[in-house]
Amino acid sequence: MNDLTVNFSEIKESFMEDEKFKSDYEKLKPRYDIISEIIKARKEKKLTQEELAFKVGTRKSNISRLESGSYNPSLDFLIKIAEGLDKELKINMK
Repeated sequence: MNDLTVNFSEIKESFMEDEKFKSDYEKLKPRYDIISEIIKARKEKKLTQEELAFKVGTRKSNISRLESGSYNPSLDFLIKIAEGLDKELKINMK
């Protein structure tokens, strides 16, 4: 590795030693987990954001905002996204 290479795992591990960071990270993890799953499923189906938006009856900008994490979707919207990706949304409480 050169001097400009950053290892995310090492940085994350370092930040996770901070209790405030760790707490905030854990609160946001479910949101980013679902976003990652949506992006992965969309790419596996070889759909663009625009194509997915058309399938679920929304605008591309809504899909883009969802995938960037700047949009807090409703449960109904997530169900539509799952259906548009031929998936089933399941939520577990632990």
